[in-house]
Amino acid sequence: MNIDGAAISSKTEPPSSEPISFIPVKDLEDAAPVTTWLNPLGIYDQSTTQWLQGQGPPEQESKQPDTQPDSESAALKAKVEEFNRRVRENPRDTQLWMAFVAFQDEVMKSPGLYAIEEGEQEKRKRSLKLILEKKLAILERAIESNQSSVDLKLAKLKLCTEFWEPSTLVKEWQKLIFLHPNNTALWQKYLLFCQSQFSTFSISKIHSLYGKCLSTLSAVKDGSILSHPALPGTEEAMFALFLQQCHFLRQAGHSEKAVSLFQAMVDFTFFKPDSVKDLPTKGQVEFFEPFWDSGEPRAGEKGARGWKAWMHQQERGGWVVINPDEDDDEPEEDDQEIKDKSLPKWQIWLAAERSRDQRHWQPWRPDKTKKQTEEDCEDPERQVLFDDIGQSLIRLSSHNLQFQLVEAFLQFLGVPSGLTPPASCLYLAMDENSIFDNGLYDEKPLTFFNPSFSGASFVGRMDRLGCPRWTRGQNREGEEFIRNVFHLVMPLFSGKEKSQLCFSWLQYEIAKVIWCLHTKNKKRLKSQGKNCKKLAKNLLKEPENRNNFCLWKQYAHLEWLLGNTEDARKVFDTALGMAGSRELKDSDLCELSLLYAELEVELSPEVRGAATARAVHILTKLTESSPCGPYTGQVLAVHILKARKAYEHALQDCLGDSCVSDPAPTDSCSRLISLAKCFMLFQYLTTGIDAAVRIYEQVFAKLNSYVVPEGSGEGNSASSQSWTSVLEAITVMHTSLLRFHMKVSVYPLAPLREALSQALKLYPGNQVLWRSYVQIQNKSHSASKTRRFFDTITRSAKALEPWLFAIEAEKLRKRLVETVQRLDGREIHATIPETGLTHRIQALFENAMRSDSGSQCPLLWRMYLNFLVSLGNKERSKGVFYKALQNCPWAKVLYLDAVEYFPDEMQEILDLMTEKELRVRLPLEELELLLED
Repeated sequence: MNIDGAAISSKTEPPSSEPISFIPVKDLEDAAPVTTWLNPLGIYDQSTTQWLQGQGPPEQESKQPDTQPDSESAALKAKVEEFNRRVRENPRDTQLWMAFVAFQDEVMKSPGLYAIEEGEQEKRKRSLKLILEKKLAILERAIESNQSSVDLKLAKLKLCTEFWEPSTLVKEWQKLIFLHPNNTALWQKYLLFCQSQFSTFSISKIHSLYGKCLSTLSAVKDGSILSHPALPGTEEAMFALFLQQCHFLRQAGHSEKAVSLFQAMVDFTFFKPDSVKDLPTKGQVEFFEPFWDSGEPRAGEKGARGWKAWMHQQERGGWVVINPDEDDDEPEEDDQEIKDKSLPKWQIWLAAERSRDQRHWQPWRPDKTKKQTEEDCEDPERQVLFDDIGQSLIRLSSHNLQFQLVEAFLQFLGVPSGLTPPASCLYLAMDENSIFDNGLYDEKPLTFFNPSFSGASFVGRMDRLGCPRWTRGQNREGEEFIRNVFHLVMPLFSGKEKSQLCFSWLQYEIAKVIWCLHTKNKKRLKSQGKNCKKLAKNLLKEPENRNNFCLWKQYAHLEWLLGNTEDARKVFDTALGMAGSRELKDSDLCELSLLYAELEVELSPEVRGAATARAVHILTKLTESSPCGPYTGQVLAVHILKARKAYEHALQDCLGDSCVSDPAPTDSCSRLISLAKCFMLFQYLTTGIDAAVRIYEQVFAKLNSYVVPEGSGEGNSASSQSWTSVLEAITVMHTSLLRFHMKVSVYPLAPLREALSQALKLYPGNQVLWRSYVQIQNKSHSASKTRRFFDTITRSAKALEPWLFAIEAEKLRKRLVETVQRLDGREIHATIPETGLTHRIQALFENAMRSDSGSQCPLLWRMYLNFLVSLGNKERSKGVFYKALQNCPWAKVLYLDAVEYFPDEMQEILDLMTEKELRVRLPLEELELLLED
């Protein structure tokens, strides 16, 4: 047989034993050739003769090649036919059409299902254009049957990015938005599309587009656009878009506009005069303009009274102007902007630009006490006009969203308020790498300080990548601004919300104390500690805060951090003494006792025995009806048994009550979290680590059925989310206990690794758990298990954190290998040869960029650029920088990084920033003048 399977000879001959020097070619038939007028020499075969006569082969023969089709092709053909039949029968099923479009990738991978001739199958296999055209044809058929389907039109636009010019795409987007002005998800995608189109991008265009989006949605919500009613969740989506706009302006360097937006929204939301409340949003904004232009102090500025008070006073004839005393504090001078003129020009520019960003984030206002006018402003960009913010003002009727606005403003200023940005703008806001910073977690796994969201710089910070973030606070003017905001908004809330604001303020001050401890700045630590204690005492003096255990807890923790252990114990004992006989019903009291016990447990090893006894005393007293007194000595065994029973009963009751109600009440969830954590620590101290793990397993088994993994896209009900947060908090406690136990005694790594792996499948967005996982896996010599785990998570989870931490894990391994190879500066043989690490890290970056959230995350691009520069590959790095600009042209930090990595291109980069209207605070011409002086 030949390779095509056709017989060369019809006769079989017995194999000869003698070796033959050639392969004999025999005729198919031994008969003499037949000659005819068409075949005079008798050399044509039958099929050629038929072709010359204009005839086809016999029917059986022509069908022969198809009688044995390739099974894979047959299956695919059957699927194609099935899809065609189903879409004919159900043309309205948009999900079916989308599945048919996705199926084309599978069809094109198969070799030659549609191939016509030899060689064509390879061309078609490689032809991306063919796939795109086929998908486009299917989508156009689908849209003909479903004119109102937004998803199909979006899929078509996404596909046409490959074919059409940006200007054509923008026009198509505009048509789609015109048809669906009430669709918030569509607006969000449209804004991101325009934001990421480098050729048509400019800051002013996108800023006005955000204004148009928010004003249109406000009109829809007010009912002014009669043809399109407001869809459910419009207000929440508008708030998310507002935050996205603020982060966009911050990242572009236009901090003043972003801060002004927040200032205006605080007045527009909380200090609205009663006379305008019933007007539509547009009418309210028109009334707001005279207040904005009046020169009246705004939120965060000294003497701010609010829009409502100003309006009342205007009706009575205006304020009586009293010349205030001249302030002794002069603003910080700019004289020291350039400290060393001998440095290279690019270094001087970067330092001065970052310094101005840090000092000048507040909008400039003429100071009337100094008889200033608007003409006195050296940099007109620092003034914010009403036209810059008017269109973006929205009405927030939900009390929850109003509180989130204040939290978001504080977080924007650098105060850890506990608010995580909405999912739609979470990764857009990420631009600095503090998410990998373990802080004090290694030293104090139980009581480490964890700001709930890190990854987004606060206003005024444009630090280089890798600069330790921690909360250093703002300059003097910035700190005063934050204090004024707190004083303005605290009276607007009561109860839990006011308590949360006090907690955030004190936590912010304590974070600065931790920064001083971290940097060992004793002089600053003394003054910061004093200011922080003063604030804590002032807050606790207020009548509504006297029984606020959250604040007592923070104050005691502050004393402990400052090294005043005995004073801290007195504060803890005072607070616990005030509690009376609340036992295990109050979650705040449980959290207070838990922190007290954890701090005692974490004391130095010399006093660990006594410290453990103190911790057991605290957790035992929590279960008793009598008030907790100071530590007197070892707790009796009978009291420990009673306490254990009390914990068991309370946990059973809590689990029973919680699982009955749907959705779960917030108080019930927080009580379950604090109770489970206290019981776990109690069991650990009295019985051992295995007993603590059993408590976790018991709670996990009970709640796991209510929890849906983050990436699955199902069960986003309030109940499911509340159970997820409960289990997440208890899981963090479980892993922290295991880490602490491994630190103080010999214990295998497997239980911790298993616990983290299990938890990260459920919560792939939890940064604390990822940090722990990467750190323990970095100690392992075998990377294959870690890589398999990351691969599994990245395939299923939508979150970007698994990609970020997978990259970080490989970078740590690379650093470890290089340390081994370059011991004492010499090249030595590597014990673990990892030659492919560089390529692996690059592949991870490229794969992470494929999703929309990855390609539009400034932090990911900064990390990629930094990594390539560290390899010394300058040309490739430049390519990645320009690719980053195609996706994130608004991120000023990318341009600053490029000036640092490619100093020769500084002029070109600054010209690009000016062209795209990013904020350049120190033009090169001004720098030349400053250097000449």
